[in-house]
Amino acid sequence: MTPTSLSSFIWSVADLLRGDYKQSQYGRIILPFTVLRRLDCVLEPTKDAVLKEKEKREAQDVNPEPFMKKKAGLSFVNSSRLDMKSLMGDQDHLRENLTSYIQAFTPEVRDIFERFDFYTTIDSLHKNKLLYQITEKFAGVDLHPNAVDNTQMGLVFEDLIRRFAEISNETAGEHFTPREVIRLMVNLLFAEDEDVLEKPGVVRTVYDPTAGTGGMLSIAGEWLAEHNPDARLTMFGQELNDESYAICKADMLIKGQDVANMIAGNTLSDDGHPQRKFDYMLSNPPFGVEWKKVQKEVTREHEQQGFNGRFGPGLPRVSDGSMLFLQHLVSKMRPDAEGGSRFGIVLNGSPLFTGGAGSGESNIRQYILENDLLEAIIALPTDMFYNTGIATYVWIITNRKQKKRKGKVQLIDASDMWQKMRKSLGSKRKELSDENIAEITKVFLKFKEAQRDGKPFSKIFKNEHFGYRTITVERPKLDENGKPIKIAKGAKKGQVEPDPSLRDTENVPLSEDIHDYFDREVKPHVPDAWIDEEKTKIGYEIPFSRYFYVFKSPRSLAEIDADLRQVTDSIKAMLQELDS
Repeated sequence: MTPTSLSSFIWSVADLLRGDYKQSQYGRIILPFTVLRRLDCVLEPTKDAVLKEKEKREAQDVNPEPFMKKKAGLSFVNSSRLDMKSLMGDQDHLRENLTSYIQAFTPEVRDIFERFDFYTTIDSLHKNKLLYQITEKFAGVDLHPNAVDNTQMGLVFEDLIRRFAEISNETAGEHFTPREVIRLMVNLLFAEDEDVLEKPGVVRTVYDPTAGTGGMLSIAGEWLAEHNPDARLTMFGQELNDESYAICKADMLIKGQDVANMIAGNTLSDDGHPQRKFDYMLSNPPFGVEWKKVQKEVTREHEQQGFNGRFGPGLPRVSDGSMLFLQHLVSKMRPDAEGGSRFGIVLNGSPLFTGGAGSGESNIRQYILENDLLEAIIALPTDMFYNTGIATYVWIITNRKQKKRKGKVQLIDASDMWQKMRKSLGSKRKELSDENIAEITKVFLKFKEAQRDGKPFSKIFKNEHFGYRTITVERPKLDENGKPIKIAKGAKKGQVEPDPSLRDTENVPLSEDIHDYFDREVKPHVPDAWIDEEKTKIGYEIPFSRYFYVFKSPRSLAEIDADLRQVTDSIKAMLQELDS
């Protein structure tokens, strides 16, 4: 059974809930039952052996839990003799037995169901006389890893969340990222490090501050396992949404990861890994989501800690907090002397250019570029994400650039690289093919300018190319006789008074002297103007689309006239038919 057909089967449980529950409540019933059945199936092969081990160790008067985990080969167990199928044998006591079964899990698993508020759900289903039917439905689903591997199970969870989000009018894209986008990001993170990552016994860390259901962490782990089965990737994450966090934690448990590394809460206001640095990082923060709820904490850290904190370079406008996550990840990079770090983050177009010189956004770009941290930006096709059709970009950031990349940035326009999906999923109508991912990765590794289908595909710029100085051009305030008025008091006494109504600004590339620019571009048009040097600011922007714009000549007048004549003749012919 494919992940989509399996999620459709699980989704059919919703038919039983109609009338008794609102559509927005379906997810909080079906998702925890899916997690429960998955854990139930994972434990099934070693259930008898684990219970025997429990009896043996209790007879010896020792804590049986560590021995039970060892026997199961997992970091969690269930000490109850019950399982989901045996629960069906006592319909009259199902509520009590199901609750007892869940409470018999080790603490890490119990926390998952508490995040779902599952005990309240059990009571509600019992009250509505639906508990037996729902439990029976899930007890009949085979979610054993031999039947549904971890990758497929992740896809099932994501499809279910997407469906629930759609009927609840919520934003599913806040919870997970399309798998092929993650595969591209993982390729770009690991591709230049293959020689190191293929060494026997290599250990690396990967972190996602907006972990969702854990898709980015999972695919990073799959990539490394495929390339080096002896390697170990330790996963860390943080997630705000309780349901997504619960699914992510369950997934990590089954994969043998230390779930203590998965933290619940808001990354921006309460960093769950305050002292840690990581080798690799991935993130798809929410697009265009305001950070007003955490503004007080974030602003305090910016003002009190400065560059010793996470937000030293600057604060973006409150309407979009994605650049806060960018800075957060920069703060988590290992020093270059300790091996450095590389991370990929998905952003919309706004962080490329929003905010003029001196703004928070510009100051953040300035910090990234002047510290030579930006390795590449890849433009993705529109309609790639589940909850938005807008243009998106993958930024690759590192503090351990190869020699050939130092002081430079690679821009790759992959906006035309996609294949149409057989069936749209929310706003997602396009996807990257394996061939697309391979081609983007190849041009990234080559680090050369390139064309594709006769259009620019890869371009390389020096960091300072994106910088400019905003100069303030002043003109004199004139009296009734047309003569400049001079300042009468203060430190600038005797200087010509500027006229605020005539004030203007000019952006001068960093590569050019502002006075040469002024003499060439401004002075010939307004001879009485001057530069107020005190107001000069440095800014940075990355007008991505401008670099890949290809001019298309308009059609000739002859072609247009020919088309008009053809349309006119066609209309005349139709009118003649009506008259005849």
